[in-house]
Amino acid sequence: MAKQDSRSVGVRHVTGAAIVPKGLAPYDETVFSAIVSPRPLSNPANSPPAPAPKRRGIYLLPNLLTTGCLGCGFFAIISAINGDFERAAAAIFLAMVFDGLDGRVARWTGTESVFGKEYDSLADMVAFGVAPALVAYQWGVAAIAEYGTSWARFGWIASFFYVACAALRLARFNARAATVDKRYFEGLPSPSAAGLVAAFVWFSSEWTEPGLTGLALCFSVVSFAGVMMVSGFPYPSVKQIDWNARMKFFYFVIVPISLALVVAEPPTMLLFLFSVYVLLAPILWLFRRLRRAGTPRAPADSQNG
Repeated sequence: MAKQDSRSVGVRHVTGAAIVPKGLAPYDETVFSAIVSPRPLSNPANSPPAPAPKRRGIYLLPNLLTTGCLGCGFFAIISAINGDFERAAAAIFLAMVFDGLDGRVARWTGTESVFGKEYDSLADMVAFGVAPALVAYQWGVAAIAEYGTSWARFGWIASFFYVACAALRLARFNARAATVDKRYFEGLPSPSAAGLVAAFVWFSSEWTEPGLTGLALCFSVVSFAGVMMVSGFPYPSVKQIDWNARMKFFYFVIVPISLALVVAEPPTMLLFLFSVYVLLAPILWLFRRLRRAGTPRAPADSQNG
């Protein structure tokens, strides 16, 4: 009998006359039909294990911090409606603390997720987009309306402009997060813009009569913060600081001194620090342009005749 193929072979004994091929008598021949499988059967012992199904759910710790950021933004809105602008501004700064912690905790614990990134963007929109604009609007809208309907329109238009710029800033950041230089932010970050507006309102809430000049200045600051968010100025990123690197002793001394000044006079020092950071990028850009304009160009090489 011929040697069978190493692959799987099916054997069929033909006994029915209806299916016996022509020239073969029934019951006197055995017909073998080889049914060759298209590929060898795999050995289950050598096959790789099936991937484990992904668990449904969210990571608790980083998303809990993001919820704290969202809650602080909501509390700032409620406090502004109640006329407590000091607590409203403090809640926005507390939201900045939660926003700075959730991403770092997610990276340190290996719990980063797409859900966490999207949830963080929505929380930032409330805490650093809607809340600062409403806090500034509530602080100045009642007083500025006394000077005419035109000034009242300027107040809500400036506030809405800030909200729209914050939304555009966050959308641009999410769209270009994988391609931009991690050392810099493209445009003013929304937490820094919110810090500028909140610090100004906190600093100005101590005025008994800000007057038309103070109210117009407040909404001008809101509009300026919105413009800086959608601008293309590169702002240095604090997230890329190497906390394990060595630093000069003089720079380390600046940190406790700054913290002591902020604790001693929070609204004044916070307004000063955030104003310096917001104006840093435009000033550096202007300085580079002036230095390039003042640098003489090298003369073109003359051809030897």
